[in-house]
Amino acid sequence: MLALELLAEKKIREAIERGELDDLPGAGRPLELVDDALVPEDLRLAYRILKNAGYVPPEVEALNEISELERFVASAEAAVEAHSKALRRLALLKTGVEARYYRQVLGKLSR
Repeated sequence: MLALELLAEKKIREAIERGELDDLPGAGRPLELVDDALVPEDLRLAYRILKNAGYVPPEVEALNEISELERFVASAEAAVEAHSKALRRLALLKTGVEARYYRQVLGKLSR
């Protein structure tokens, strides 16, 4: 493994000398490793590889789906409330129109 590490270090040094690693996103800032603090140490590397490849553990996928459903339910409740208000307003407007129409018909009939 030492030979592979030495080769990697050499390639990195050469890339730095050529300026290939300049202006990378996040340059000069520390890595944010807080997202894996709750992952057992022996699984962190494997989880990070999976995460970088676009895969997530089933429990994380389930938690994401739960969060998404909670947001949907909250927005649906707000939509139901707005829908309910709109229905009440519609009923009120219809009642007003019907009442005016009824009064006009009665007025014409009484003449």
